[in-house]
Amino acid sequence: MRVVIAGSSGLIGTALVALLRQAGHDVLRLVRRPARAADERTWDPPSGTMDDGTLDGVHAVVNLCGSAMGDRRWSGEVKQAIRDTRIVPTEVLAAAIAEHQVPVLVNASGVGYYGDTGDCQVDERTPLGSGFLAQVCRDWENATAVAEQAGARVVRARTGLVISPSGGLMGRLKPLFAAGLGGRLGSGRQYMPWISLDDEVGAIRFALEHEEIAGPVNLSGPEPVTNAEFTSTMGEAIHRPAPFVVPGLALRLVLGAELVDQMLLTGQRAVPAVLHEHGYRFQHPTLRAALAAALQQGHRSRA
Repeated sequence: MRVVIAGSSGLIGTALVALLRQAGHDVLRLVRRPARAADERTWDPPSGTMDDGTLDGVHAVVNLCGSAMGDRRWSGEVKQAIRDTRIVPTEVLAAAIAEHQVPVLVNASGVGYYGDTGDCQVDERTPLGSGFLAQVCRDWENATAVAEQAGARVVRARTGLVISPSGGLMGRLKPLFAAGLGGRLGSGRQYMPWISLDDEVGAIRFALEHEEIAGPVNLSGPEPVTNAEFTSTMGEAIHRPAPFVVPGLALRLVLGAELVDQMLLTGQRAVPAVLHEHGYRFQHPTLRAALAAALQQGHRSRA
């Protein structure tokens, strides 16, 4: 299969490129600078341009574009960037896919689509929630409509919190826990729909290779946990206590109320119903297994 990947230099994209090539697929990477390698093609989403021939003979496109959501206060400018870096590239790719009749699009989205669901379990049949993140995910997914209307099989990959050997969630939390500063956020009752990096890219490959899968797909582990459970398990995994509680007020003062209330003090008890229905087997079905694998892989990479 010939696959074009947008967002190939990020945490998920880098791992996905390696996995697909290991599986024997031909991978092209979209870059926003002059192409410097044989597997690179240049594109510019704001202008809607792409190197001629980029989608010729392509069987699938994977779109992983999007700026970080949780590293800065949500000013008007930051919120616009969150939207633009997701929706604009998706619109450009969807139009190109429709024009070139590419059969498959796997497009990133997030479990934020469901809004704050408390302790209610949600799957892909759960309706749209409320709040800024839900609105972004809705518009992000709707931007694929042109490709779907042209006959492409569109998979909307609603990703949870990715656990990897470095970067992502672990990159932010591990130094704090290693220093003995780990702790739950607020009440700790909010759910954290985690997934290991291996299963994130494994599930994307699974969706690419199984033509019966279309529509929303939750990319989250089969056993979502609360923030308190995550904190306790993380502390055990790195052999450090996690005694602290970070009050919601302190988080709001540092990061702003809107970001904190939608990303840190609320969550989704999301389960991967579609993946289960189609027989995907998780490499790391529990949080403890995912953390252990990430830590082991991190140690090997430093050795």
